[in-house]
Amino acid sequence: MMKQNKIVLVAGSIETKEALSEQLHELIGDFIQVESYAVDDDFLPLFTDQLILLSSNQIKREINEHLGENCSIIIAKRIINFSSIETLFLIPEGENVLYVNDFPETVEEALASVDKFGVQHLNFIPYDPSKLLDLKIKIAVTPGELDLVPDTIETVINLGPRLIDMSTMITILTRFSILEAKLEAVSDRYLQTITRLSQKLRLATSEANRSTDHLKTVVDGVDGGILAIKQGNVTVINEVAEKILGLRRGQALNRRVGQFIKDHELLYFISNADRADDLINIRDQEILVHKFLIEPDQTIVLTLKNVSEERKVEQSIRRDLKKKGHLAKYTFKQIVGEHQELKATKVTASKLAKTDLTVLIEGESGTGKELFASSIHMASNRSKGPFLAINFSALPEDLVESELFGYEEGAFTGAKKGGKKGLFEQANGGTIFLDEIGDISLKVQARLLRVLQERELLRIGGEHIIPIDVRVVAATNKNLLNLIDAGEFREDLYHRLKVLYLHLPELRNRYSDISLLVRHFLHEQGLGHVKVEKEVIDILKEYPWYGNVRELKNTIDYMLAVSEDSCLTVDDIPEERFFQRKPVIVKERLGNQEIERNTQSEKSFTKEELQANPELLFILRTLQGLQQKGEGASRKKVADLSKLHFQYELTEQQVRHRLELLEEEGYIKKRRGRFGTRIMPKGEAVLRSTPSL
Repeated sequence: MMKQNKIVLVAGSIETKEALSEQLHELIGDFIQVESYAVDDDFLPLFTDQLILLSSNQIKREINEHLGENCSIIIAKRIINFSSIETLFLIPEGENVLYVNDFPETVEEALASVDKFGVQHLNFIPYDPSKLLDLKIKIAVTPGELDLVPDTIETVINLGPRLIDMSTMITILTRFSILEAKLEAVSDRYLQTITRLSQKLRLATSEANRSTDHLKTVVDGVDGGILAIKQGNVTVINEVAEKILGLRRGQALNRRVGQFIKDHELLYFISNADRADDLINIRDQEILVHKFLIEPDQTIVLTLKNVSEERKVEQSIRRDLKKKGHLAKYTFKQIVGEHQELKATKVTASKLAKTDLTVLIEGESGTGKELFASSIHMASNRSKGPFLAINFSALPEDLVESELFGYEEGAFTGAKKGGKKGLFEQANGGTIFLDEIGDISLKVQARLLRVLQERELLRIGGEHIIPIDVRVVAATNKNLLNLIDAGEFREDLYHRLKVLYLHLPELRNRYSDISLLVRHFLHEQGLGHVKVEKEVIDILKEYPWYGNVRELKNTIDYMLAVSEDSCLTVDDIPEERFFQRKPVIVKERLGNQEIERNTQSEKSFTKEELQANPELLFILRTLQGLQQKGEGASRKKVADLSKLHFQYELTEQQVRHRLELLEEEGYIKKRRGRFGTRIMPKGEAVLRSTPSL
């Protein structure tokens, strides 16, 4: 017997699960219980007596083994996510747009729903990985399948997961025998969602028409370019913007933005909802473009300033923000990367953000600790409050206490008249970020501990207790437990800080994100048009990146500085001394052995240790065999051959580490080109004295 008033949603990814679960809760959640799972990340139990809603037909074969007795299945019919559809109206009319999804049938369904929503000014091309892609296509649209978008695409618009259509909702109500009782309520809610979008677009046009004459008078007097866009059409443009863009008002007003703006970088910026500022080269001018959205008519407004002028304005704004404490600049959407470990960290961090508890973030330098701290603040219920950051490693010891806790007038020589509020007071109602917490003295640690325990402070030289309401996010790149053992960090403070915990993944553990980060850095600098050779990305994935994302960004900045054209090549990569050195001790697990090697010593392991290790011997014999056949020996080829030799497979990363070990001892020589890595006489000698495997 199927369980009453409960439906189980099974989707492919977490993103799809969350989007569809939210929709189901909104439409039917008050009378049907919704339970959700993602095949990619969740543990699937054995389902019995359940009505199961699958996000697509392809999910069915993946959950067959989890289907018990009396389970009934509904395959969801889905439509484009209409909450993001307005971005499609910003694409120039007649543009070829690649639509990318995981399966051909889902592409067809999605394009049918796009047409129903009136997006008919674009030439959509279904993505087929088996066919050669037209290199003239520069824009791609996808419902969350970013990893499937070809590298040649310059602009990618993510609409988010497709939503469940009304016919599927009717099917669900029918299965629970409540169609007649609940259809009207569900239909009203569904239509209200679509109506809200339609009303926003209609109201935007009406409001623009009423205010155009008045706006023209106002905006022409503004010292800066202004461009307003509604539903993809330009409704306001002032004289400064005309000059910057090199056109007349009549060429732009009431026309689609893509018809007169041909700069792909600027069009990408306009259509990308996640970006609010960018530096773009327009007609050989460096223009700082700022974008914001006017509610409730959904008007996109661009302001355009020459860099030198905008820097003066920005400095003034930053000074004002610093006085107010509103310095949070990043959200989780701005954290670049699709690697599973990073995505899981972001999911965890977003959950931690919902509480008011103290968070300790640990991670190597350059992993983005302040980025995550800012994002946690912006995702918390304190996002409207101030966000203040202090880096203890950059602040002199004698200033730390006064900066954190403030002081009263006359507290010490040089104290300001009237005293001064400390950062904790200024952050009241918001978040304070304590970066490099491992660098503070024991004296400051004692005072900080009291603040965390009592939620109150005493200014230096003060007599009155000041209550505070501040959330603390601390970060360190040091091992605080080692500092505790050394007597340099208080154990009680450690436990006060580590109420919640977050470890940020190192870049060397998410090499797949390097290409995304490189492209992000280029767009950040308004250089999205710059190409990057595939071999450059391959080589960058070889580095250990002990400076993490910051070191990678520095590398790209260097390459852009030395590059002589609009393409980054292997010749632009800095020499080896540019990169941070490897640690002295590196541990490698080889089969059942663990070899500890010192990169600054003469020997990492003995000949006997080598002969006793089957993986190293296998690699040597494989290189020997390929060399005798005149074939190249790539890491991929060695990894593939390991499947036939062992009961397990060596990854390309494991092969790379083992080749490094062998090369350091002179057994092999790594080379580029068609011959690849070669075995050396020392390696041949080891094989001659070792029995065949």
